Amino acid sequence: MAAQRVVDEAFRLQLKGYGLTTAEILYRMPDHPSLLQSYLWQDYDVAPAFPVLRKFLDFWQRSLDGPLFEVRVSHGRLIRPAELALVDAEYRLH
Repeated sequence: MAAQRVVDEAFRLQLKGYGLTTAEILYRMPDHPSLLQSYLWQDYDVAPAFPVLRKFLDFWQRSLDGPLFEVRVSHGRLIRPAELALVDAEYRLH
């Protein structure tokens, strides 16, 4: 019986260009609109369009009572293309 290889979904997304995205969402408290509450959201997304974050924010505005005040986004690609440097000579040490 052959062993089945399992590849992590987060790794697959990174190979497709997704990067780890963190958003700090400030929203007004429904019962006390003068107070702001903070919520941290994190998922893999594609900059600069951020379709996954936009889908979450659309859900927030449709379904939750706390109106959005501000969203700060940080994004970093964890897997980047390797740099390629051509070598003019090869030296072997024994």
